[in-house]
Amino acid sequence: MPQQSAVYYLRQAIAVSQKAREHGNTPFGAILVDPEGTILLEQENIEITQSNCTGHAETTLMAAASGRYTKSFLWQCTLYTTAEPCAMCAGAIYWGNVGNVVYGISEKKLLTLTGDDEQNPTFNLPCRDVFSKGQKNIIVTGPFPELEEEIIAVHEGYWQQD
Repeated sequence: MPQQSAVYYLRQAIAVSQKAREHGNTPFGAILVDPEGTILLEQENIEITQSNCTGHAETTLMAAASGRYTKSFLWQCTLYTTAEPCAMCAGAIYWGNVGNVVYGISEKKLLTLTGDDEQNPTFNLPCRDVFSKGQKNIIVTGPFPELEEEIIAVHEGYWQQD
């Protein structure tokens, strides 16, 4: 995957994360791209406005994708997300059978943004570790330091730090 392409699609996911924030949700976004580079689905976080504790962008996107596409097709697709998928989202990606994941900032970096905010009690568990315990060779690319400032800008002033 060319670096330029990844940056392009991650910027699309950043735009989705901005929509999530504008809609009253936590500022995360994900998109699903087919092998030809067509954006198939985009999803923002919905956990607050829909009172859904599993309403993360990646999990919700995977629920929609698994209802529309075959597992063999999804294995050829790439999921782009602003932040490294949490353990729950990594599980959804694994079970949904997406073969490639690209993320902007790491879970560790996300923790520095969210602190102990109760809306995001994040795990210190990289998605690569989750995937490594399974039987599929999901390719993970990230983080992208050159996009860190753009991703963080969407989060500025959102999280309550104690």
